[in-house]
Amino acid sequence: MKARIRKIRRRLRLSRFRRSERGTQLVELAIVVPILLILFAGAAEFGRYFYEYTTLAKGARVGARYLSTAGMKVDPAQQVPVDGAAMNLVVYGNTSGTGSPILSGLTTSNVQISRAGGVPGVPQTITVQIINYKHQPVFNIGALLKMPSLSLNIDVKPSVTMRNLLTTPVI
Repeated sequence: MKARIRKIRRRLRLSRFRRSERGTQLVELAIVVPILLILFAGAAEFGRYFYEYTTLAKGARVGARYLSTAGMKVDPAQQVPVDGAAMNLVVYGNTSGTGSPILSGLTTSNVQISRAGGVPGVPQTITVQIINYKHQPVFNIGALLKMPSLSLNIDVKPSVTMRNLLTTPVI
């Protein structure tokens, strides 16, 4: 008889826990918070990548515009070869190459200038590319999830091509 009473009491205790909703919010929070943190980190990294890409694209556009109007030899005001001045313009925001780069880790070796078409001395198009510049993520989602294939350390490669506005060779 006593064993039977114990079983009944145990069932009553367990059924009391089944009916109680205490602590369910804590369990739900423990399930949802990691997912929300991963989504937040992903959105922040996408925003940083987009910022870096647009900044580099604007720099490349300014450099291409400068080259499409400056010629190919030497800029007389700066006494610097025009390609070097354009690279400085892309990286530092000025032709003299002073100050800090527009993005950390960006150097003039990341800027590639190419000319195509036209005749010698007067190309038809000028292309400014950013090469070998990697986005450095703040949140390494691949390491957090133990999946290296999800690394956000990827190349940022904007490229701008403009028509050359000069019609005669620069001497």
